[in-house]
Amino acid sequence: MGNTDTMEEEFMPVFLVNGFLEAGKTQFLQFTMEQDYFQTDGKTLLIVCEDGDTEYDEELLKETKTAAIYIDNMEELNAERLLELELLYNPERVLIEWNGMWNLDELKLPSDWKIYQQISIIDMSTFELYAANMKSLLYAMVRNSELIICNRCDGIEDLSGYRRTLKAMCQRGEIVFEDTEGEINEISDEDLPFDITQDIINISPEAYGIWYIDCMERRDRYEGKTVEFTAMVLKSPEFPRNYFVPGRMAMTCCEDDMSFLGFVTKAREAKHLETRQWVKVRAKIAYEYWKDYEGEGPVLYADSVEQTLPIRDYVQF
Repeated sequence: MGNTDTMEEEFMPVFLVNGFLEAGKTQFLQFTMEQDYFQTDGKTLLIVCEDGDTEYDEELLKETKTAAIYIDNMEELNAERLLELELLYNPERVLIEWNGMWNLDELKLPSDWKIYQQISIIDMSTFELYAANMKSLLYAMVRNSELIICNRCDGIEDLSGYRRTLKAMCQRGEIVFEDTEGEINEISDEDLPFDITQDIINISPEAYGIWYIDCMERRDRYEGKTVEFTAMVLKSPEFPRNYFVPGRMAMTCCEDDMSFLGFVTKAREAKHLETRQWVKVRAKIAYEYWKDYEGEGPVLYADSVEQTLPIRDYVQF
């Protein structure tokens, strides 16, 4: 969380920290409030949306000119109430400790309040339980996060699989894993369901999602490599000539939350292709700037694009 001195005056910056009960949100916020980079001249309004086991230190709140307001149910957290609190406390910024059992999609802020930074805290010892039983809440919680802190990772072996699940839900966010020793820098890779040592890496329909996420994250693995896969064509008048996107529909949460996962591809056959057509693509992977990636990402250069039969199943994570 950065200093708000340089923020534009015309909106109220909101720092939102979310996670399920006892994930460590209060500890994270208290630690942040103690840091030099967090200090500011103005007041801070802290809105706490659940009553966990950890309480805020009253001295720390006083020292940081922070007023803590506790809200028990989501109906109280409406734009009118928030404007009342702004008038009452006149804060320079707002912190929200969000209740993970409330759907974040239903948060309604005043028009001049903007979420400046969103951080999700996840207790990895209970991640599988929430991912299996409350996937829609988990998806709403993490999908717009800039940072996902996965704590309590001690003894968990499948961190690479969990990272892939989170990356599918939040493709642009940074994911950090921590155990009792601190940040985990090396996460061992599970056996990939394709052979990356082959001259042409064959991506089966079942492995498409794993390859897509891995290709975004592991430039060192794929740059200059040739892959072959089956995908559906997406074309747009906005694409440059000879470009299209071959991809697959993925179910990141449920049938209401479908995403098209594909990489920009240059191919001489592009001008003859039509959206929703199915093709087998053989292409070399490069990493280049593309505006839709908001930076560098995989760009494929096709050796061949051939019409093929459709794949009926969605990509799942």
